[in-house]
Amino acid sequence: MDPNNHDDYDTYDHYDVYFQSDYDRFTQDYEAYEHFVALCEQEVGGSSSAPKRRRTYIPRERESAEQRLLEDYFGNDEFEPKYPEEKFRRRYRMSSTLFNKIVNNILSYDVEPIPEYFTYFKPRYDATGRLSIGPILKCTSAIRQLAYGTAPDAFDEYLQIAERTSRECLDNFTKCIHVLYVEKFLRKPTAADIEKTYQLHEQKHGLPGMLGSIDCMHWDWRNCPKALHGQFKRRDHKYPTIMLEAVADQRLWIWHAYFGVPGANNDLNVLYGSPLFDDELADTAPECPFVVNGHTYRKCYYLADGIYPAWSTFVKTFPVARDEKSLKFKRVQEAARKDIERAFGVLQGRWGIIRQPARPYQINTLKRIMYCCIMLHNMILDDEGFEVNMRDLFVNPAPNIQRDWVERCDLHIRKSKELRDRKTHIDLRQDLVEHLSNNH
Repeated sequence: MDPNNHDDYDTYDHYDVYFQSDYDRFTQDYEAYEHFVALCEQEVGGSSSAPKRRRTYIPRERESAEQRLLEDYFGNDEFEPKYPEEKFRRRYRMSSTLFNKIVNNILSYDVEPIPEYFTYFKPRYDATGRLSIGPILKCTSAIRQLAYGTAPDAFDEYLQIAERTSRECLDNFTKCIHVLYVEKFLRKPTAADIEKTYQLHEQKHGLPGMLGSIDCMHWDWRNCPKALHGQFKRRDHKYPTIMLEAVADQRLWIWHAYFGVPGANNDLNVLYGSPLFDDELADTAPECPFVVNGHTYRKCYYLADGIYPAWSTFVKTFPVARDEKSLKFKRVQEAARKDIERAFGVLQGRWGIIRQPARPYQINTLKRIMYCCIMLHNMILDDEGFEVNMRDLFVNPAPNIQRDWVERCDLHIRKSKELRDRKTHIDLRQDLVEHLSNNH
């Protein structure tokens, strides 16, 4: 159909009810159609003479890169590695024994059906018959990104891994770490763990019944979508932030981690949505009573700062010390509460990726990175001598009690009142003041 031929136009307009009667509108539609056809021909390599963009191929010698990496850091039975163990610990943030254990656990994971992110690290051949990148290279790329917080292509010259492949290595590595180690290195303390922590804190700080210190940390999110700035942005930070709630003891072991709350909230908002006291409310938490100043308390407590509520499981300091006993307790409480601050400092110092503004766009990717760093942090402590008894991991199963809906509601209300008991909070703090005054 020719747009310059009015006879064709009148005929087409007579039989097509959807056709616009305006001649100019018809001409514009026809020109748009011709432009669309030209673009289609150009896409399939038609008559267009414009230069076509092609993918740039960069030959990467990954076999020689892997061999060089093995010679530099791992060695074999015939020769020692080029760099000593202290250099390995500095650049991998862990011992070579722990790193080899992680790689072997990833390769030996044999649950059926095996997830795709585990098969990603297993050697395989591509379409040309060339062996894929080795698992040590892939895990090294992931560890270096976590440790230094650099861009995915920062180690392309040494590891011979492209940017996209490095990004895939980090994403699949965090998934594997979560599946393999979450039940051991990101778990709630058992009764045996609580008793050991009691002894540790009473010996170190003189505070019986203390399980750890609780606080929140912000992680800047540089590439936060504009639509989410209202939730994640706050005035005292340059970038939007995501909050992490954690509990750590004197050895910097992180017993509880809750990450993903938008940064516009405060510590109270995070606490109200946290699963920290879910076991207490469900009556499945281990019973570990302790005695202080002649009084017995059934629940352990956490040291907290002033923003936290006056609950029976929190011990806060006095805003103003009015006598010598209160002043001494204030000093001890503030000194002991630095455990969680030190844990945050060590965590950010060890894993540079959470010290710098985050680059990923998806919040689930950030969650996997944060939890992976926390689990690796606890794994390094375990490798350096922190005892974790695997026999005690499942000694506190949920009680096999059949309750109807009314009984569960009554239990939840009763446990919630016990948890938020202000009188217990005041009595416990006063007993701790007397205990410190009489024993130190």
